[in-house]
Amino acid sequence: MKGLLPESANDELAAVCSWPDLREVCKGYPWSGELHFADTPDFECNFDYRRDCHNAANVKNRCVIGAIYNYTIQLKSANYQYGAYSKYNLTEALMFLAHFVGDLHQPLHLGYLGDLGGNRVFVKWFDKKTNLHRVWDDEIIDTALERYYGSNLTNLIEAIKSNVTDNRFSEIKSPKACHRSVCPNQYAAESVSLACEYAYKNAANLTHLNDDYFLSRLPVVEKRLAQGGVRLAVLLEEIFGAKTRMQKQSKLYLRFNRLIK
Repeated sequence: MKGLLPESANDELAAVCSWPDLREVCKGYPWSGELHFADTPDFECNFDYRRDCHNAANVKNRCVIGAIYNYTIQLKSANYQYGAYSKYNLTEALMFLAHFVGDLHQPLHLGYLGDLGGNRVFVKWFDKKTNLHRVWDDEIIDTALERYYGSNLTNLIEAIKSNVTDNRFSEIKSPKACHRSVCPNQYAAESVSLACEYAYKNAANLTHLNDDYFLSRLPVVEKRLAQGGVRLAVLLEEIFGAKTRMQKQSKLYLRFNRLIK
């Protein structure tokens, strides 16, 4: 996997996970904007791939869940040497996949169609004017960083890792019902449910959000960050680890044959 990362990443996938959000990428790849989300019918609080995964022109599979399936297939096909090295840009596929798995775990990326996932719900976050989508994208995390982690992102990451290691978060890994490790439909259903239960609740247009909202939603955000990270790791192991396991099994088989001959 590291061989696919750009030199600027210094062998760290986390260094390029935000690449699809860069202004120059959005401008250079205008088709990618619709792949960051999958808006759902207002107040339905459930996800249906056939109903919800399409763009504004109703082209099917154009949503964050469809994108995760697409880039997973690209990377898997290349890893199994199906001729995909010349067909796909695998570096971009990896960066898009990592980013979209993160987007999928932000509840308002599966928010209501009527307000564009909270982008049209204008609120006041303490003393700052913003919108509800941005609260869940940035403001909750930024407030937590300032209050509890010395404005140091590394401290937040280490705290989340500690919570995962100590099993303080439940249901981190892929649900048992998943087909192997590719589970975007289930993750989307989780996000829609959380959007209804936490993101939109008590956050109508022009609401003033403060500590009551922040303190009750921060655990949700931290858990989703943990889930997204662990589930991405499981997915990448499924993509890149399977070939390695097959190679090891083949070597063991050859050694065993030599022994019995």
